[in-house]
Order: sequence, then structure tokens, then C-alpha cells
Amino acid sequence: MRSPLLLIIFLFLTSAIFAQDITIRGKITDEAGNAIPFATVYVRNTTKGTSANSDGSYTLSLTPGRYDVQYRAMGYRQESRLLDLKTTQTLNITLKAEDYQIKEVTIRAGAEDPAYAIIRKAIKKRKTYLNEVQAYTTEVYIKGMQKLLAAPKKFLGFDVQKMARENGLDSNRTGIVYLSESQSKYSFMRPDKVHEEIISSKFSGSNRAFTFNRASDMQVNFYENLQNWEGLSNRPLISPIADNALSYYRYQYAGTAIENGETINKIRVIPRNDYAPCFSGYIYILEDSWRIQGLDLFITKKANINFVDTLKVSEQFFPVSRSAWMPASLKFEFTGGLFGFKLGGYFISVYKDYNINPKLDKTQFTETLRITKGVNKKDSVYWEQQRPIPLTGEEKTDYQKKAVLAAKRESKPYLDSLDKENNKVSIGKLLLGGYRHRNRYQHETYNLNSLLSSVSYNTVEGLALGYGGSFTKQIDSVNNRYLRIYGKVRYDFSNKLFNASGGITMPVGSFRLNLAGGSDVIDMNNHEPITQLMNTAYTLLNRQNFEKLYQKQYAAATLSKRIYGGWQATAGAEWANRRYLSNTTDYSFFHPKGHEFTSNNPLSPGADVPLFPENQSFKFSVRTTYDFSNRYETYPTGKRYLPSKYPTVGLSFTKAVKNVFGSDADYNLLSADISKTDIPMGFYGKTSFYVGAGKFFNAKNIYYTDYKHFSGNQVLFYQGGISSFLLLDYYRFSTGDKYLEGHLEHNFSGLITNQIPLIRKLKLQEIININYLSTPTLKNYTELGIGFQTNIGLRVMYGTSFNNPGGANQAIRIGASF
Repeated sequence: MRSPLLLIIFLFLTSAIFAQDITIRGKITDEAGNAIPFATVYVRNTTKGTSANSDGSYTLSLTPGRYDVQYRAMGYRQESRLLDLKTTQTLNITLKAEDYQIKEVTIRAGAEDPAYAIIRKAIKKRKTYLNEVQAYTTEVYIKGMQKLLAAPKKFLGFDVQKMARENGLDSNRTGIVYLSESQSKYSFMRPDKVHEEIISSKFSGSNRAFTFNRASDMQVNFYENLQNWEGLSNRPLISPIADNALSYYRYQYAGTAIENGETINKIRVIPRNDYAPCFSGYIYILEDSWRIQGLDLFITKKANINFVDTLKVSEQFFPVSRSAWMPASLKFEFTGGLFGFKLGGYFISVYKDYNINPKLDKTQFTETLRITKGVNKKDSVYWEQQRPIPLTGEEKTDYQKKAVLAAKRESKPYLDSLDKENNKVSIGKLLLGGYRHRNRYQHETYNLNSLLSSVSYNTVEGLALGYGGSFTKQIDSVNNRYLRIYGKVRYDFSNKLFNASGGITMPVGSFRLNLAGGSDVIDMNNHEPITQLMNTAYTLLNRQNFEKLYQKQYAAATLSKRIYGGWQATAGAEWANRRYLSNTTDYSFFHPKGHEFTSNNPLSPGADVPLFPENQSFKFSVRTTYDFSNRYETYPTGKRYLPSKYPTVGLSFTKAVKNVFGSDADYNLLSADISKTDIPMGFYGKTSFYVGAGKFFNAKNIYYTDYKHFSGNQVLFYQGGISSFLLLDYYRFSTGDKYLEGHLEHNFSGLITNQIPLIRKLKLQEIININYLSTPTLKNYTELGIGFQTNIGLRVMYGTSFNNPGGANQAIRIGASF
């Protein structure tokens, strides 16, 4: 009699053998034999499917059984095959062009195209389908590929030919520059909660890097009124079935077709204005249910998109239940070029195994992304079995060729040779960009500042040389933590002062500790609103010395930590000796009429009277901020917390203690602030704001350097920022009492300029800001600024001020947005 144990083992092995996947593979072509790229292949009445590659080849793995396999592509008639799968087989498919039949309708002269009635019904059902599925899980495969199609041999002195050779491109500097695949488990809960876990990741050319493919980045929902594709377009893009879509689109009825018993209406969408943020192409609407069955749309640089000339988006849906349809595949294709470089590529995602009734908990969405160690270590056998879209010959070659390059790049000899080449000293580096010595293998970097940035001139120090450098070393690769040591020396040729300062930043448990000390000559306004370079230029060329300086000898310690999620805190203590400095030179290259240097005392510009006596202070301070969110991403190197959609609230307290280490200062300062940048306002741009208030109390002994200072501006070029003023004096309105400041800025994102011919090519964003300040000595100071900003953040503003005693009332300002 056969042993029951042996029988169980036999049955187990037999079932395992018969449960092995069977692969269908083949090629999808049109009637002329041309490949149909990225056609969709899926099993009817399931959520299992795949996509063809760019050559039309496909593979689909299934367990043995009977299946109705369907082949679809936009513009082609669907083909179905009833298969009884027992062994792996090759099945080539030819798709015929879909013959969309025009219904027999009578269209009188001037009558409306039938497409409008269909679109109105789709718009009416938009919210229904937007909220149809409250939560779901799915598995997502994403492949991204980008190719350099053309490039110059050299660009701004950079050897492109050498770069191309080192990165596996051909002699014409063309070839694949990015190729990556990923598999993810993706969860979603309305309205915007997502969680993604990368299961596997493959990156051509590196055994250590992780894919940039993210399922969350590939989420496109045309049931939303607006598509906010940050970076691609300054303005949100309008869906063809948005509530107000009829104001932005024209529609043409292109016929109907029957598929799986469903009538599909093909509708051509055409922007009413070629320069509006709208799509062109086709959208496919199911009769009776009026839901989207698929879409094939594109947008061009006419609509002022960034980086690319043309972007195509194709999406196909399939039923995952009797009442719900979900994306089967989504593809982005793009081409673009600049300065002789031309790039093209695609990202495609394939979805399977949907669960539209999952048991999810809101707490699990605190982590939005998880990439664990080892997901990028899967071998080629794994990928051959798992990837749903087969590689093209070019992609296979790229993986093989760059695997050799990756092994070479990660070796110690290669890293040493690379460092040896990049660490060469040159006069240009020392003068302009500074010198950087890097040891990649030891994870160490030495930095020396540029000589030109270290030279300055002002009326207090005359010619000043402040030269510094730093050393950085990664000491914890698991949590990506670093040790940094920095320092600088400064010599003033006019007042003969020598100063030296430095510090160290390092992790201490879960805290970050900074120790610093020495002596330095620094700005009386701790915001440093004017740069040394700008003050030098105005001093030598225009005989205006805006920057006011003092000498500070100090020792300080700061401890910071993320307490939980969006809650962060910093605590610090500082002892300092503060000494007023007088002007020691009045030299300038030019002497414009009416321009004279002022004293180093901003409150007494005509007389060099010391603003404060030499004094000591010992103070400790604490600051905590909270952004009402604890969302984060997990990487093998640790967590990265994400910006919150809510405002950040901050609370600060500073106490100067008298008689500690000879301290003269004696006061308390309590302040609070709330801020948020880039609040989306839909088609009308985005808004940012900052509001801060504070009060000194028990201020028995307070000096000017302890005052609350503000980010003012008195020159043509200013440093941008949400809490910056355009026209406010740098020093006169600092306060040792109480204050209230507010800043509101709105960016219209090209809403107006995009309507103006020629101007629209500049891709300018219209900016309006209002700044407000109130102190006991400055009542209701207000600024209004109007201007424009480019995509790289450069802005030109015209500002006018009210209640500004003795200052500029109107001026042009040029700055940058940070």
C-alpha cells in the first residue's frame, strides 16, 4: 500500500507542475504587416492583461485553462481568440483598421454636430464615474525608455562625444539614455490617499540605482476637471469632459463601432484656442453608460508646455466588475529638443489584478511609497518570467552593454580613476567655481570656496578676504547620515581685523547636532538681505554702502530632531560678544552726484555714533513647526517626509539670560508664524502666503542686534522669498517691541500672457504680491508688487509702497523666486 505521505507529496508536485504558467507570445500587426506598438492584450472578464512593446511583440503568462483573449489598439477593430491553453504557444494577430460607421442622422444647416450631445451626457456622468470606485488595489508594471536622437559634439565647452561614449551611446551620440522597469503594488483611497510598494526595480547601467518609475506619477484621471501635471505645464490642462469643457473644445462625431456588444462613439476633440491648455485627438465614449472607453490625445508646445515639443497620452479601460471600468494600460510618448539636443521616449504602465473592494485602513497611507533593500537585485531569469512587455532587440542590447559598464563603474579602480580626473586642480576652478576633491569609494568630499566669491569690499572693512571650506563624509549609509566639518578665515585690509570661525555637524542618535564658534564680521540684519557681491558693486560703482556690519565672537550649539511626522523641533544656546564697528574707508571707483556714504549706524546715517556698546549675551532658543501631515516615503537609506498640502505653523521662543557668562542682555521674545506656498487655485494659478507676529516682553536690556529684523530691499536686485519685501529699508524699521508682518502672493501661471501673440513664447507667469508690516514706529506699511516670472524663477517686479517714511515709493526690482 502506498504511503499517505508519498501520495500527498506526489499530488503536491503534480499540482505544482500543472499550475505552472503557460506563455502566449506573438506579434500584433496591421493588415500591411506593420507592427502595432503598445496594443493591449487582456483576458475577458478578468483583470489580467499585458501590452505589446514598441515592435508589436507581446507575451502573456496564464495558468492552463480556457480563456477569451482580446487584442485592442486605438483605431483598430478588436480581435478575440478562444484558447484552450495546455502548452506554450505562439499566436500572431492581425488587427484591421476600425471602420467607424456614421449613424444616419439628419443634420440641418447650422445644426449642432451629434458629438456635442454625447459629450454633454459624458460630462453629466463625470462625477459619477469619478467617485464610482472609492478604493482599490492593483499591480502595476511600468517601463520607461528615453533615447537621445541627436546631439552636438560639444556644448558650452562640455565634451558631449566623450560623455556619449562613456554612457554606451553610438558614435553619432544617439541611443538609449534611460531604460528602467518596475513592478509595484498600488493602493488608492478617495480622495487622494495612495500607497505604493516597489516589488522589483531594474535600471539599465546601474546595479545600485532605483527606478524613477512611480505608479503614482502615472495616475491620470480624465474624470477630473483639471490635469495638474506639475512641471510639464505652468497651467492645469483641461479634460475634454470637464464641467466647462464646451467653452474650451470643439467636437466632431467620427462614428461608432461595436465591441463586446458595446457601442463605442469616437469623438474628435479640438481646442477652440490653439494656445489654450487643451488636448487634441480622440476620446471614445460608450453608448448608454457614457463612460470613457479609451482616449488617444496629444498636446504640443503651442499650448506652452515645458521641456517637450509633443506629448501623447493613450489610455484604455476595461471592465473589472459589472459596474466599474478601470485603466488597463496608460502610455505617454514624448519628443522634444533644445540647443541641438533631441530626445524622444515613452512611459507605459500595465495594470492587473484589480480589487475594487479592498480592506484598507487610512493609517496605512501615511507611508506613500516603500522601496526596500534588494528590490533592484532581481536577476534576468526573474525578469524574463515577470515582465509583461517583452524587450525589443535594442533594449536587450542596452541592458547587456550597460551591465558591463555598471560593473566597471562600481569598481574601486574606476572610481579612483574618475576621482583622479575630476579632482584635478585648475585656475578656473579656484577662481570661479571653487575646488572639490571627492573620494567616491570612501564617501568623502573636500570643498574649497571660489576665490572670487571670497573677496568683498565695504566701508567698514575695506577690502576683505573671507576664505572657507568644508569636509563631508557619509558615516551611516543605512540612514544616509553625514559628518560635516566647516570653517573659514577672514581678514580685513582696512581695519586690520582677523577673524576665524568654524563648526561641525553630526548625527547624535536620532538628533542632529551642530557645534560652532569663533569670530566673524556679520550683517546686523540676521536675514542678510543684501549679498556681499551686491553691496560690493554698489559701494565701488555707485558710492552707496547699504550693508551694516558688526563683529561677533561666539560659541553655539544647536540640536534638531523630527519628533513625529510633520512635527519638527530645534533647540539651541549661544554665547556671544558683540562689538560695533565704524567705517574705516570712503574709497569708491565713481562718485555719482548726490551719492555719499553713510555711517555704519543705520539709525544715524550722518554721524558715525556707535549704535550699541560692546556687550555680551547668553541666550537659548527653541522653535517647533508642524505641517499637519506625517506622510513619508521609505527608501533603503531611510525616510523622506513629503511636503504637506496644509499650512505650516511655527512657534519660537528666545530668552536672553543676564549674568550668565557675563551676559548683559536680558529679554524674552515669543513669536509665531503660519505659511504655505503654491496653493493650487485650478486654472487661475497658485497662491502663497506668510504671516508672522511676535512680541518682546520683560525686555530689561536689549541691543539692536537682538531686534526682530525683516527681509527688506533697497537695490535693483533682490533676494526673493515669500517673506521678503520689495522696498523696505534694511535696518531702520527693525523692532525690539512687537510686530505683525504678512505676505500674500499669487502666480497666475500665464493665464493672461498666454493670450498675447509672441509674448506667449516667453512662457511668462504673472505675479501679484502684497506685503504688510506694522510695528510701534511703522504703522501699516504696505507694498503692492506686479510683475512677471520666467520658468527658471527669474522675476521682474514693479513695486509701490504706502506709509513708507523716507524710503522709495516706487521702483523696479529684479530677483529670483526660491
